[in-house]
Amino acid sequence: MEDFEQLLEESFEQQNQAAEGEVLKGTVLKIDGEDVVVDVGQKSEGIVRLREFLDANGVAQVRPGDIIDVVVDRDTGERGLRLSHERAARLRLWDELEQAHEQATIIQGRIVERIKGGLACDIGVKAFLPGSQLDARPVRNLDSFVGQEVRVRIIKLNKKRGNIVVSRKAVLQEEIEAHRAHTLETLNEGDVVTGVVKNVTEYGVFVDVGGLDGLLHVSDLSWGRVAHPSEMVQPNDEITVKILKFDKAKLRVSLGFKQLLPDPWSDAKERYPQHARVHGKVVSITDYGCFVELEQGIEGLIHISEMSWSKRTKHPAKLVTIGEDLEAVVLDVNPGERRMSLSLRQAQANPWESLPERFAPGSVVEGRVRNLTDFGAFVEIEDGIDGLVHISDFSWTKRIQHPSEVVKKGDKVRAKILSIDIDNRRLSLGIRQLEPDAWESFFAVHQLGEVMPGKVLRLAAFGAFVEIEGGIEGLCHNSEINPDVTAGEPLTVGREYEFKIIKLSPADKKIGLSLRAALHDHERDLIDSYRHSPATGGATIEEHVSLKRAGNEQQA
Repeated sequence: MEDFEQLLEESFEQQNQAAEGEVLKGTVLKIDGEDVVVDVGQKSEGIVRLREFLDANGVAQVRPGDIIDVVVDRDTGERGLRLSHERAARLRLWDELEQAHEQATIIQGRIVERIKGGLACDIGVKAFLPGSQLDARPVRNLDSFVGQEVRVRIIKLNKKRGNIVVSRKAVLQEEIEAHRAHTLETLNEGDVVTGVVKNVTEYGVFVDVGGLDGLLHVSDLSWGRVAHPSEMVQPNDEITVKILKFDKAKLRVSLGFKQLLPDPWSDAKERYPQHARVHGKVVSITDYGCFVELEQGIEGLIHISEMSWSKRTKHPAKLVTIGEDLEAVVLDVNPGERRMSLSLRQAQANPWESLPERFAPGSVVEGRVRNLTDFGAFVEIEDGIDGLVHISDFSWTKRIQHPSEVVKKGDKVRAKILSIDIDNRRLSLGIRQLEPDAWESFFAVHQLGEVMPGKVLRLAAFGAFVEIEGGIEGLCHNSEINPDVTAGEPLTVGREYEFKIIKLSPADKKIGLSLRAALHDHERDLIDSYRHSPATGGATIEEHVSLKRAGNEQQA
């Protein structure tokens, strides 16, 4: 009977003896030196090292009567079970973490350091937070998160290996989706909302408005000129914007910032009346002019034709510079098209209006040849004032096909002012007028019937042009050419003949010549000389004239 009772007691003790590694609840009995004595309902009491309960300052955080978790470390046999509170806490924590993983529970963690591929996150044990799982958007500077408290979800857990992977991105995306769903139900075009700048690009700014990313285009940032959106906003800035367009199906939101301010063009026509003088800053230069900012949102174009009184076309960059302050005159304002035309030259004195006071017609001026055309040469006599020397005003007598035969671009020349047209900004100059009119001189000293030598310059179908004196040309018509002299052939270019003036027209500057009449007069003179000659050698009149003619031709 006694043996049976002993066997029952040993069996009961074996059933109540805790297995090594099992987590038990125990009651602290006392603190004995470096040990904490704990009752875990076993045959013998358990011992936990006091150091497992010390805080950072070395103060014990346990006292008799406390209920604590412990785990059997080993059976010492002498003082009872060797227990571990820390190990029990870790085992309990792993159980909780396993449960959190299964239920996708959000837990609190703290980023403790940067490691390869991501960050180390303390969630009771050290877990791995990959860089790709840190935020809903790519993060460039992972170090900036060290020390931050974060909310994460366990996405991988291996208790046997002690590995845990967590994700902050999963938590954020869930919150974003919830926020986005609410936004989709409540957001409307025309609403004014507050958002956070997520990204800044050259063409605009992406703003998070209630879980939706809206685009604030650079053109909707300001009524004025914006070179780059970063001039106005930076990532993480909180800004107030207006919903311009909202496509629920495509989840596209267009935002406006300038629309929260009055449009400066709405009353621009009243504030900038025509002919008003205004001041502004050059903000852009193009091939066709420059844009001047009068105020934020109001720009006017000075066309290249309105930049200078000079007719010479220069690139605007040679006349103005970016940032230069200018005074201009308003030509036109079109609020509907948001356009304004300005004039730089009309804000300056017009040199043409005072030109007659400085240069009267008939006065001689000096200038530089700026341009050559088929019809003449443009000569600049002062800045902004160009005069035209027509091709017919280079010489009284010389036939000029192109001005380049007389002058070259860049040459300094003297000329006489012939006329001034202020309204059309035209100035006529003449070079031949610096010398007396050769035609007038010729008509003054020569008369009809006069015989004079002339050199054939060129032939035409109807006759020959002949230079008779100082570049003066006359025309000998085919009917006035004696075939006896030319043997029926045209006159020889470059050869001199005797011509008689048969027509003078000063008004038209035309001279008619006759080879036939000159020869007839000469033969008549020969006949007269025969009749008055005392000795003719018995020759007839015809023979005498023929001999004289042959002699003259040999001399020619």
